Amino acid sequence: MYQPPQFASRDPLIAARLMREHPFASLVSTDDEGFPFVTHLPLHLQQDGENFTLLGHVAKPNPHWRYLAARPKALVTFVGPHAYLSPKVYPDLARVPSWNYLAVHCTVQARLLDDPQAKDQLLKKLISDHEPPYAEQWRSLGEEFAHKMLAGITAFELQVVDWQCKLKLNQHRKESHEALQAMYAAGSPQERALAEWMQTLGMGGEAAAHPDTAQPSQTT
Repeated sequence: MYQPPQFASRDPLIAARLMREHPFASLVSTDDEGFPFVTHLPLHLQQDGENFTLLGHVAKPNPHWRYLAARPKALVTFVGPHAYLSPKVYPDLARVPSWNYLAVHCTVQARLLDDPQAKDQLLKKLISDHEPPYAEQWRSLGEEFAHKMLAGITAFELQVVDWQCKLKLNQHRKESHEALQAMYAAGSPQERALAEWMQTLGMGGEAAAHPDTAQPSQTT
């Protein structure tokens, strides 16, 4: 993606936080005619330092798994909070509107997971991400039912071989930070989320105290 240096972050903890808080991703491959094919799906992130692995699955009728088998290299995108940026935040009038957003793009190498046990472990990780109490219900449904459900999906592991993290929050216009942060803090849920990120990044207010938040190693 287009990545001006002032918006680029190479902090893996910041990228991981975005992927975990916004796990509904877009998986982009090419079909057999070379045209982009997109599946929107939740992915489970596993992190080892700066190394990321994404786990997910699609329904058997979805041809995307066949495209991954034929062409394992693919793209995964995550979009975090985003909102309109009004020129009212600037002290002068010679400004134009824009849009602020946070995003992570991952270049991945796919590997299909055919083993039922691997599929079951993957599903349990997704359940743990989104509704841990459901795990007991899943176990109670019985082996025959579980086997039938597992046979209806194709699971895959996406090894991240490169990633980009973009934090577009007007870092290059410090004169706007205080007004922008105040405007977002009083706005919609998306805007309030951006205001919290501005605090986390030390823009326009005190850094937010969040146990899972790491200060970025590069924000400009």
